[in-house]
Amino acid sequence: MASFEILITLLSLASGINAAIPQLPGFNLTWSDDFVGTAKSLPDPANWIVTTGTSYPGGAPNFGTGEIQTYTSSPENLALSGNGSLSITPLRNSAGAWTSARIETQRKDFVAAKEGKMRIQGSVAMPDITGTAATGYWPAFWTLGGAFRGVYTNWPIVGEFDIMENVNGLNKVWGTLHCDVNPGGKCDETNGISANSPCGKATACQGNFHTFAIVVDRSVTPEKISWEVDGTIYHTVTETQLGSELWATTVHGGCFILLNLAIGGSFPNNVLGSTTPIEATRPGVPMRVEYVAVFNSI
Repeated sequence: MASFEILITLLSLASGINAAIPQLPGFNLTWSDDFVGTAKSLPDPANWIVTTGTSYPGGAPNFGTGEIQTYTSSPENLALSGNGSLSITPLRNSAGAWTSARIETQRKDFVAAKEGKMRIQGSVAMPDITGTAATGYWPAFWTLGGAFRGVYTNWPIVGEFDIMENVNGLNKVWGTLHCDVNPGGKCDETNGISANSPCGKATACQGNFHTFAIVVDRSVTPEKISWEVDGTIYHTVTETQLGSELWATTVHGGCFILLNLAIGGSFPNNVLGSTTPIEATRPGVPMRVEYVAVFNSI
């Protein structure tokens, strides 16, 4: 494990220009995007769906979280950098209305095979903003169960893996599993089964690229999901905690990957203890992503 942590850390520290998708011992690359393309263009539509508006069709308003922004496909909110990264930038207009961006993979079948492992990871730099200016910022790298798409009312039984969440510019990453019923259930919704950690060993979360990952491991008994930052595990949930039937519903189906930067909503509000954003919240600071990749064990 120590050598693997060193590999991930070196990859993270070396990133910055056209970060390569890593080759991982014991895994094949299933899918990836390194966001190479023309500056100010949208991410590859063969890989990504751009979600717009304030809800899914027939779904909960404000995406069920209370977030206040409107998602758009404008290159002001969502664009490739031209040197191998994607930026999602929240903006506020003169009337005080916020816009941002949210994308999700076309594929919704990412899954760990029976007796195998799946690793979903990305190199992400949280917005380089802290203090009161960051109040209400909510960047995320996460998944939803494939069964959610087209229905939009069956959360949280479809399962949700929050690989990286951050709120209010705090120097930490949250990793969370959502499942079962809302409110309550085995995942204590709407809280989920969650833990948090500082980002890596060398640099702060904000403004620096770190490698965030989950590993769904069906090669062990009980099966488990682990959350990592720069190769270090900081959170684990096991099949025993959910029971075999709910675990299978939550983990054994396919999922899709999402990247977004919300403004306001239940998570930043709860952490702060009051409503976000505030007048001092500063627009225009992006979340940047160098790559997203899915690996399955050999």
